Amino acid sequence: ITTNLKPSEFTAWLLQISPAMGKVHGSLARAGKVKNQTPKVAKQEKKKPLTGRAKKRMTYNRRFVNVVKSGPKRGPNSNMK
Repeated sequence: ITTNLKPSEFTAWLLQISPAMGKVHGSLARAGKVKNQTPKVAKQEKKKPLTGRAKKRMTYNRRFVNVVKSGPKRGPNSNMK
């Protein structure tokens, strides 16, 4: 920005236009409030995921072998029974 203003006038000019620019959403004093209020739950032990040939076999069986033909088609992440 090229202006013919003195440094003090330029600062005053910047202060006038800055409110129109983007603002921070909320105060930084409240940052992390919800995460800090949430109780800590220990991670559960899980079976190790299949890899390689065994994973391909499992996905093939899930998609093509154990297909249920009744009702409308549902996505792979559907919980409807």
